[in-house]
Amino acid sequence: MDMPLNVQEIEAAPAPQPFEPHMPKSIEGTGLTLGFLADLAIKIMYFEGYISGYEIAEAMKLPYSGVVDEVLEFLKREQFCEVKGAGGLGESAYQYVISLKGSEKAREVLDRGQYVGPAPVPLEDYTNAFHKQPLQNVAIHKRVVLQALSHVVLNERIYRQLGPAVNSGRSVFLYGPPGNGKTTIAESIGMMIFRDNIYVPYAVEVDGQIIKVFDSINHRPVEGNREASSSKRGNKTDRRWVKIHRPFIVTGGELTLEGLDLVYDSSSKFYEAPFQMRANGGMFLIDDFGRQQVRPRDLLNRWIVPLEKRVDFLTLHTGRKIEIPFDVLIVFATNLAPTDLVDEAFLRRIRHKIEIRDPSFEEYREIFKRVCAYKGVPYDDKALAYLLQEHYIKPQVPMRACHPRDIIDQLIDIARYQNRPPVLTKDLIDQACEAYFVEL
Repeated sequence: MDMPLNVQEIEAAPAPQPFEPHMPKSIEGTGLTLGFLADLAIKIMYFEGYISGYEIAEAMKLPYSGVVDEVLEFLKREQFCEVKGAGGLGESAYQYVISLKGSEKAREVLDRGQYVGPAPVPLEDYTNAFHKQPLQNVAIHKRVVLQALSHVVLNERIYRQLGPAVNSGRSVFLYGPPGNGKTTIAESIGMMIFRDNIYVPYAVEVDGQIIKVFDSINHRPVEGNREASSSKRGNKTDRRWVKIHRPFIVTGGELTLEGLDLVYDSSSKFYEAPFQMRANGGMFLIDDFGRQQVRPRDLLNRWIVPLEKRVDFLTLHTGRKIEIPFDVLIVFATNLAPTDLVDEAFLRRIRHKIEIRDPSFEEYREIFKRVCAYKGVPYDDKALAYLLQEHYIKPQVPMRACHPRDIIDQLIDIARYQNRPPVLTKDLIDQACEAYFVEL
């Protein structure tokens, strides 16, 4: 069917009760112990040398008054640091330097873990935060789907299926022949979700262990959030959290079972969050499903509990299992037949199965016209009829949505080499198709 037109502007559905983490006013309010915070502060001082109280507070993303000042008072009392002057007015401007005793303590602490950065939040706070900003807060309506997919040509069946699939916030299976836009559709789903915002912590603490959550590659802070994260007066937000666009994380053939559990670095002695934990509150796309080194059945079995219970279990190197929320729209995209990958029992656990089929002649024509317009090649109905008859119908070649783009690119390359204008002539079409299609 033709692409629907007259798409209205996207309207975001606001969350009923927006979550915002409040700045702790005391050490107890951080959910961490004085000893834990003192260890983090002494590591910062060990690497920085001369550093002010304000700079330590900035590095830890904690308020100076009521929290960091208490930590520094403890370190001075234990003779782990000394005051060496002031760089301005107020106690926060005092310049601190680590003592010999403090250096020995810092090396001992670093042997246990080399994480240096923003103070983590307790696992309980992390869990509560994701219960308060669920993916279901993002309501997708038809005009939103049409707007997000206005750059591709799809039939009405796919639009009808995609909207409810995204709103479910659960799981989607995109399948069908290669080259018909499954990855593009999945990316468009991610952009629908991406327009809403959530808070994620820099790191999470559990049993004294640190799990690094914020990922500067996959997490995009909301514009202006960097300024909001500064410790200016009147800011009441806990700066250990970052306001980001809902995440959209993609992995492909490189995905392994190990990548779905906590990654422990034996040298730095802290953890990196796995893909699905970094994707919490957003979307996790497993592209080219079935092409991973691990067996598809083993990979899918890993998702049975999270998909059913909406929680995931991760294992610390000590053997302890921890429970984290699993609030992720997980999308499997594959060129392979679903029945060749998984059994019926697992397919029942996938909420939405959407087949992305080959385009019809009308859809192919619309795609071809759009590509010609974009590439600056004059469109010709007779030339397209020739292409379809000679290079699809006669040799019985299936049409793919990616073919118009690729064939036009081939035609332009050939025309440039022959120093002639890129026009849909029979000979240029034949040369382009000869260079593009492979006889099987």
